[in-house]
Amino acid sequence: MPFPDFVQPKLGAYESSVVTPDDFAAFWDATIAEARAIGGEARFDPADTTLTLVEAFDVTFPGFGGHPVKGWLIVPKHRTGRLPLVVQYVGYGGGRGFPHEQLHWAASGFAYFRMDTRGQGSSWSTGGTPDPVGTTPSIPGMMTKGILDKADYYYRRVFTDGVRAIDALIDLDFVDSERIAVCGGSQGGGISLAVAGIDKRVKAMMPDVPFLCDFPRAVPQAGRDPYGEIVRYLAQHRGQVAHVFETLRYFDGVCFARQTTIPALFSVALMDDICPPSTVYAAFNAYAGSDKTMVQYDFNNHEGGGPFQDREQMAWLSKQFGTRA
Repeated sequence: MPFPDFVQPKLGAYESSVVTPDDFAAFWDATIAEARAIGGEARFDPADTTLTLVEAFDVTFPGFGGHPVKGWLIVPKHRTGRLPLVVQYVGYGGGRGFPHEQLHWAASGFAYFRMDTRGQGSSWSTGGTPDPVGTTPSIPGMMTKGILDKADYYYRRVFTDGVRAIDALIDLDFVDSERIAVCGGSQGGGISLAVAGIDKRVKAMMPDVPFLCDFPRAVPQAGRDPYGEIVRYLAQHRGQVAHVFETLRYFDGVCFARQTTIPALFSVALMDDICPPSTVYAAFNAYAGSDKTMVQYDFNNHEGGGPFQDREQMAWLSKQFGTRA
C-alpha cells in the first residue's frame, strides 16, 4: 500500500493546529478531585491461574463516579524491596484479557497493572467493566458518546479511571512510588498521554501508535475507524462541527503532551491508516520535555512495532528506572 500520510522530512516537522483551552488544567484538576472525593477502596483478590513464578491479583478499584473498574496486577513472586510499576492501558475495543497474556514486565522485575477499559472488551480481547453512564444520541462505538459536552464525554470517564488506577496502586508496600510508568498502544497510548499529562506522579511514559491525538487532522485523514465514527456523526449532525471539535480539545493527546516533561518513548508506523502518522508526530512534537524518543516503523500499519517495540520499551524503561546497567 502507498504511504497514507506525510513522509519525512515533512512528517517529522509537522505541528498540530490544536489550541489548548485556557481552562484545560483546571477542568482536569476538578474532574480528578471530584472522583477522589467520592472515595472507595480497591480490592485485590488472588487470581485463579496456573502461574507459579508470578503473583496475579484480580483488582477492582473505584474509577470515575466511584464506578468499579477491573484490572490485573502481576508481580514477581520472589521479590525484594520496592518495584517500579508499569500501568498499561489497552487499545480500542479491547479489555484486560487474561493474566497469562502479559508476563514480560513481571518477568523483568516490574510490578505490572493492565487496566480494563469501561464499556469495551468485546472486539479483540475480553473485559469485564461496564460503563453505567448513559449518553445523548451517538454513533455505535465510544467516540461520540457525550461528545456535545466535555463533562459528559466518554473519555472523561476513561482518563479519570486511568488516574484512579494509580491511586489504587501507589501505596502498595511493594510499589516504588517514585518509579511509575504508563504505556499502551493506540487508544492505550492516548490514555497514557492523558494520564501523564494529568498526574505528576508518573515518571515515564511509552505511547505506541497513539490514538486520540490531533483530532482536527485525524478525523478527516484516517482511512479506518474509530475516527470514522465521528465522521458519520457529523454527516448527520451537520450543524455541530465546531461544537464537537471544541469538546475534543479537552481530550486531545496534543494538549496533554504539552503538560508534562517526563521522559517519553513514542512509536509510530508510517503505513498506519487508523492513527495517521502525522497525528502521532503532532503529539511528539508538542511534548514539552526534551528527553523524548520516537521509534519509527516505516513499513507497518497499525500493528506498529509489536514485540519489537516491547523489547525497545523494556530496555528503555530499565535504563530510566535503574533496574539494569
